Amino acid sequence: MGIVAGAGTTSDDEAVRARVLEAADRLYYSLGIQAVGMDALRAEAGVSLKRLYRLFPSKESIVEQVLNGRHEAWNALVERAVEVDDPRQRLVGIYDMLSRWFDQDDFRGCVFINSFGELGATAPRVAAIVRAHKAGFQQRLARIVAEAGGPPWLAPQLAILAEGAQTTAAIAGTNEAAAQARHAAEILIDAALSG
Repeated sequence: MGIVAGAGTTSDDEAVRARVLEAADRLYYSLGIQAVGMDALRAEAGVSLKRLYRLFPSKESIVEQVLNGRHEAWNALVERAVEVDDPRQRLVGIYDMLSRWFDQDDFRGCVFINSFGELGATAPRVAAIVRAHKAGFQQRLARIVAEAGGPPWLAPQLAILAEGAQTTAAIAGTNEAAAQARHAAEILIDAALSG
């Protein structure tokens, strides 16, 4: 992570930085980015406002780092979901992972979709992070589809099912969308692989 000029690097700064990012992640995800001011973040993280601004030059920089952390966490979830030998099962495993995620008490939808909805028009760097994240997921699906011998059109369709399931689950407050998306994915996969 970058360091503000003249601030120096200390393990204490890194610990405070991690605490701020953890608090920001939790608050932004549960309440929304625009609903959480720097003073609320400062209080939640237990850090002075002066130190907060010394470690992070702007709220947008905090949002960007939170999204980068969420990107890494998402990729780890996807990797665990696809740790099977059969490429078809790797593809449907994504929807099983979504079902488990949707069942978590703190599930509030996709942080990337939520962030884009709040800031996409006014924060180009945030929009770029969101777009790159979504493109990366689709590229990961494309590799699995290719390994299964499927056609290139299958990956974007599977990604749309996963994205739609996330939004639907957040609105509905249940994990049913994951099972419905999984079923639709199985139909698409079977049609694509048998054709």
